[in-house]
Amino acid sequence: MSADAKPDQATLQQAAQWYARLRAGNADHAALRQHWQQWLDQHDSHRTAWAFVERISQRFEPLQSQADASVQALQRARHKLHTRRRTLGTLSLLCGGVLLGWAGWRNQLLPQRLLALGSDVRTGVGEIHARQLADGTRIWLNGDSALNVDYQSGLRRLQLLAGEVLIETATDSRPFVIDSAQGRMQALGTRFSVLQREQETRLNVFDGAVRIEPFGGGVRTIVPAGRQIDFDRQGSGSLIDADSSRQAWSQGRLLANDISLAAFAEELQRYQPGYLSVSAGAGALRVVGNFPASDPVRTLSMLEGALPIRVSQPLPWWTSIELL
Repeated sequence: MSADAKPDQATLQQAAQWYARLRAGNADHAALRQHWQQWLDQHDSHRTAWAFVERISQRFEPLQSQADASVQALQRARHKLHTRRRTLGTLSLLCGGVLLGWAGWRNQLLPQRLLALGSDVRTGVGEIHARQLADGTRIWLNGDSALNVDYQSGLRRLQLLAGEVLIETATDSRPFVIDSAQGRMQALGTRFSVLQREQETRLNVFDGAVRIEPFGGGVRTIVPAGRQIDFDRQGSGSLIDADSSRQAWSQGRLLANDISLAAFAEELQRYQPGYLSVSAGAGALRVVGNFPASDPVRTLSMLEGALPIRVSQPLPWWTSIELL
């Protein structure tokens, strides 16, 4: 198991509990550390889980305020720079290892995350941003997302660097395209959402149609209204029914239509600060309901009341969901 591998949830939960107990500074600290050391030496997976918890905790506990201050400084500095090249160089200097390490853990698309730090439109965890562009196109940017806007005389182009965007295009003589890490999508008079995942792009079309062109030379596909598709750089999957939840978040709602708790937790992570851990047993449970995106604490309470799960918080930045 590599240093960056993620251990199973049960072992992670044990490591988080040990971290919390040691951090609390109990009276019999020497005996506690001895028991912790015994647990640590029992298996390689224990050491890997401990290293994982330490990395996450160090990023949230001593460095979170520094990271927030860096982001604010970057936003102020960005408006004073003349070119994007200088912007990205300054971002790298200001952020240092704090934001780079955090971005690498949160997402495998590290180059995209680096670019996201200097994006035109950016949201943090729990934020939803609505904007009308110069041509009248309306966009909604989901939490923990980043987007560039590049309008030219002959082309309207967006670049999704991270997260998700909902788009309602305005009539204009110029083509409207949006690029993800995997390909280009051209709107054909439409309302649609684009979700950047780790290895693929998810497109949902609600009105009109969208043509996708994978960057690796895959077959072009036109996705009609009411359909959803996933694609990577080489090609696309099968068309299925569009997911209405990919519109609901723009109104502050998280819709779950018989999806796994693991998949729902992945969505909730955009609004829940810190690390959200879901055990394998709990993750397999099915979720149905309408939840408030702006209140993740209430959402977790609603889940706990409806499902046989226990939600705990061994650390201020670590929330665990386990099967009862």
